[in-house]
Amino acid sequence: MAPTPDNSTQPVNQDAPASREELLRTAELTHAMEDYTKAIYKIQEQDLRPTTVRIAKTLDVTPASVTVMLQRLAKLGLVNYVPYRGVDLTETGMRVALEVIRHHRLLELYLVRQLGYSWDEVDEEAEKLEHVISEEFEKRIDHVLGHPETDPHGHPIPSAQGHISRDDTHIALAGCEEGQSVVVKQVSDEDAESLRHLGSLGIYPGARMDIIAGASEAQGVRVRVGGETHSVDTPHATQVLVELV
Repeated sequence: MAPTPDNSTQPVNQDAPASREELLRTAELTHAMEDYTKAIYKIQEQDLRPTTVRIAKTLDVTPASVTVMLQRLAKLGLVNYVPYRGVDLTETGMRVALEVIRHHRLLELYLVRQLGYSWDEVDEEAEKLEHVISEEFEKRIDHVLGHPETDPHGHPIPSAQGHISRDDTHIALAGCEEGQSVVVKQVSDEDAESLRHLGSLGIYPGARMDIIAGASEAQGVRVRVGGETHSVDTPHATQVLVELV
């Protein structure tokens, strides 16, 4: 989405720094601003319009607070923002968002592999650390982990150059039909309790499942995974993305 130019609402800093590191050096980029760019990116990733209300709900803040922050982000050249018409990330804003997401997902994987955290514990810890690690620390984590492409939940890790892969062929487990065989590719990390439940069923990225019965209002999707048969209710089944075998 690209709003129609409006001189009264365009960023006033036309020479905005081209990277997160430069913004950090100017002391203008705050942790809250990084959180906003990340939230806007994730909303756009779902092919939704990043409205003030959606951003407020994502970050659990008031719409008025969002409006103030969007104006600040526009002045830094991180977003294109026109009141009442929406917002989208500029090229610089996209780089900032992807850098923070890279930190977050590398940290999640490091916490699981190296420190023994479970996959339902890492999101909160990574949220605390993603803003403060140095680029050198990021490089060393990436090296130790063998330059991974996905985090513990199957989400792609942006490259150091700011590229991220996206596979639109994945489908929700809730949409699978009887007789299909699938491999789990991604699991939503939005809710720790859901991760614990799905993990208890053996539903992790890389797990292969056979669909015994498609989704029904009473039982959800019945799957066979790891030699056992389970029912996955529809709300949980919508949080699991799979690939047909």
